[in-house]
Amino acid sequence: MKKITIAIDGFSSTGKSTLAKQLANVLGYVYVDTGAMYRAVTFYAMQNNWVSENHLDKEVIISNLNHVNLKFQYNADLGFAEMYLNDTNVEQAIRTLEVSQNVSKVAEISEVRAKLVQQQQEMGKEKGVVMDGRDIGTVVFPNAELKIFMTASAETRAERRFKELTEKGQRVTFEEVLENVQQRDYIDTHRDDSPLVQAEDAIVVDNSTLSKEEQFNLVLQLVNDKINS
Repeated sequence: MKKITIAIDGFSSTGKSTLAKQLANVLGYVYVDTGAMYRAVTFYAMQNNWVSENHLDKEVIISNLNHVNLKFQYNADLGFAEMYLNDTNVEQAIRTLEVSQNVSKVAEISEVRAKLVQQQQEMGKEKGVVMDGRDIGTVVFPNAELKIFMTASAETRAERRFKELTEKGQRVTFEEVLENVQQRDYIDTHRDDSPLVQAEDAIVVDNSTLSKEEQFNLVLQLVNDKINS
């Protein structure tokens, strides 16, 4: 069967990673969570006090990028690959609201993007890959056979994110999460380097009123149509 590259872009908390994992499992494709890569770099910077709510030491982050080793390691029990930073599993550590509050600032550093885009392109050069992020269909794989752009209202996304964080035991308020979603939307769409934009040939999926099952079935049909075309 023909293998294709599936690029999934969209706003934060639209469920890109969940959808990408589902598709990869069904298709037997490699799944790459590019958001986890940016989160891992951000977590590394936070550990070294190079980024915080009111501080960003851009030049120090850039000069230390060669000390950042990222890799995905498959976890059979979970059914997906987890993020490792310098041989340490940081899958849970990078999913906090604190990392979310800083990741867009780190992700807009051109040198960070260049380093990670190069790694992402290497991971997907053989096709048979599902990759999600902000610039997959526009920068990483502009020639991807199928491009999906996911969106939903900020309030809907904040509700989902708030539920996810509280279920993990994190103490956050809905107002904090909504503010973070709105801030990330602004930074992601206004940065100079590779801003979040819909690729001209991307198919828009607004999942504000879709269940995960409805969304998956919709996109899987798009995948099958492209593979069989």
